[in-house]
Amino acid sequence: MGRAADRGPGRTGGPAMNATSYTSELELAARTESVRWARRHTRGVLGAWRLRGDHIDTAQLIVSELVTNAVRHEAGRRDSTDEPRVTLTLHCEPAQLIVLVSDGNPNPPVGNGAVPHAAEGGRGLFIVEAVSKEWSYYFPPTGGKVVWCILALGSE
Repeated sequence: MGRAADRGPGRTGGPAMNATSYTSELELAARTESVRWARRHTRGVLGAWRLRGDHIDTAQLIVSELVTNAVRHEAGRRDSTDEPRVTLTLHCEPAQLIVLVSDGNPNPPVGNGAVPHAAEGGRGLFIVEAVSKEWSYYFPPTGGKVVWCILALGSE
């Protein structure tokens, strides 16, 4: 289904465990079932990193919304012989978790400005905005886009 790689400063292979940060990356086919695998990966990795349960739950919600959007937009772009891919990167620092989801679609993410109950689709970015400290996107030089958000890991 996908390819997972954990890496960190000065390490190759195995979990990136050090005193300051952890990073995990999972590459998935742009298929509906990949959303489930992304959530499962997030729960497993963040549990191994010993994040609090409520932070893991919120991160899974964010991952679900961002990966769903990426899969939905990539699945509609079958313009090559290669199967479209999405990549989930989790980067944990002492006070925050950064979630990044990349895909090959060069169009910026667009929310529909919907309130949570108003429309069938377009709520993903509304939810991400509501539960994260901040979010945005950028276009890497290799093409496509990366949508990211920051989840504060305070001790509240």
